[in-house]
Amino acid sequence: MEDKPSTARRVPIIEWEHLDKRRFYVLGVCMTMLIRVSVYPFTLIRTRLQVQRGTALYGGTFDAFVKILRQEGPAGLYRGFMVNSFTLVSGQCYVTTYELTRNYVSRYTGNNSIKSLVAGGSASLVAQSITVPFDIVSQHLMMQGQRGGCIGRFRVKLSEEAGSQKFHLGQTRDIVVQIFRADGFRGFYRGYLASLLTYIPNSAIWWPFYHFYTEHLSRLAPPDCPHLLLQAVSGPLAAATASTLTNPMDVVRARVQVEGKSSILRTLKQLLCEEGAWGLTKGLSARIISVIPTNMAVVIGYETLKKLSLRPELLDTRHW
Repeated sequence: MEDKPSTARRVPIIEWEHLDKRRFYVLGVCMTMLIRVSVYPFTLIRTRLQVQRGTALYGGTFDAFVKILRQEGPAGLYRGFMVNSFTLVSGQCYVTTYELTRNYVSRYTGNNSIKSLVAGGSASLVAQSITVPFDIVSQHLMMQGQRGGCIGRFRVKLSEEAGSQKFHLGQTRDIVVQIFRADGFRGFYRGYLASLLTYIPNSAIWWPFYHFYTEHLSRLAPPDCPHLLLQAVSGPLAAATASTLTNPMDVVRARVQVEGKSSILRTLKQLLCEEGAWGLTKGLSARIISVIPTNMAVVIGYETLKKLSLRPELLDTRHW
């Protein structure tokens, strides 16, 4: 069994059956919201960089950050955040699916990499089925307010107040109505396959690499090194690895969803024709800048959350 101490891995894994579920879910929602608030600006920047043609508006991550802050104010970095926050539900579904699938697969194999890969992929499939409609609306909102004009297919209504353009409070409704009129219900699942081809591999890659890095770091670290420190380093390393490997598909996904394209292959060919292989790396720096602190926070938060959610009778049974 994998939770027996061994020389191969000194970092124990808190499994689903060890948790007080009510405490786990309540604390989990609060933790997820705090993390999203802190990293959302980089998600917005990544999306704009991936969708733009060449360097028409922004020269890179830092250039985009400065221009958005200068031209749109701090609120510009949080366009679409309220819609995106509804995906908190999918986050809880992701965690639940991951832990339950991992528990199920453990009946057939003790290989930690296999359990993590299958559970991570399954969790992403469930989460993306819930998330995609909210992602599409929030991504169109992210495109609004750019000085060079909106890149996406849809624009929110504008009004003139005191000589300047301001957005109506109903901009989310405007986008939803425009998507439905243009594409019907299917419009809210545009790019669903592209999302699955991006996030299922990303999740399936992340978990095995996370445990891989944790195991190898535990062998190199001093015996008294805190488990949480090893996990906090392993998370960003796994995220950078997974992000680099899946970024080409993430660029295609963003263009399919924002520009309303229907063919993944046609979008990929157009991207390669216009910008070459370098176009497949667009937004990668913003993505890595986002995922490194995000994953460090997620790992510290998630592992701490699981420790805080341990069933009382298990607290003193071992060094968690």
